[in-house]
Amino acid sequence: MPPRRSYDQYCSAARALDLVGDRWTLLIVRELLAGPRRYTDLHADLPGVSTDVLASRLKDMERDGLATRRRLPPPGAATVYELTPRGAALLPVLQAFGAWGEAELGERRPTDAVRAHWFALPLLRALAGLGMRGLVEVRLEEGDFHVRAGGEPVDAAPVDAAPADAAPVYAAPVYGDGPAPTPVDARLTLPTPVSEAVARGTLPLLEALRAGQITVEGEGPVAKALREG
Repeated sequence: MPPRRSYDQYCSAARALDLVGDRWTLLIVRELLAGPRRYTDLHADLPGVSTDVLASRLKDMERDGLATRRRLPPPGAATVYELTPRGAALLPVLQAFGAWGEAELGERRPTDAVRAHWFALPLLRALAGLGMRGLVEVRLEEGDFHVRAGGEPVDAAPVDAAPADAAPVYAAPVYGDGPAPTPVDARLTLPTPVSEAVARGTLPLLEALRAGQITVEGEGPVAKALREG
């Protein structure tokens, strides 16, 4: 592979941007935070990216220890990409970008693509603000997804901290597309205007819950706490 471009500045921010400053890289991280994804799935959920650019970014992420590639056993028998713990440690970076960018979101434009799971990160921020922990399934008009609120921090150790012959380590997903694979602690249903307002930061999750704008299902502590606001 060609050498990685660098700002050649002795600054941690510049070094970080050497790795993730290229167009599409952080959005690929956003998609891989959901767990293993096939190349075709990534391409479908990153509208606007060319196949050449996506392939190039994934190769760069593998080289830099942010992502890894493996072959699933039968019956899946597909090649998937997933984040290493080093790559998953970018979650707080994406959350900070998302919080900073809320003011830029505005109303949805006719040309805007949308996927249900793109609301996972703002919802995780909102649930964290309420101190919630657990598996929460979310139903939107655009589709379903699930989030693991209040998970343990990801190990951000440098990739060269492990022995060269060590088995690959994969990061646990923080959200997933579609219904949750195991019993959930709560199930939320949000109308489109509410989900968009929460994503923009103009409607606090707690306010929407208290106003009855979000339907909460479940009998566990998380569901009860959300219903009680």
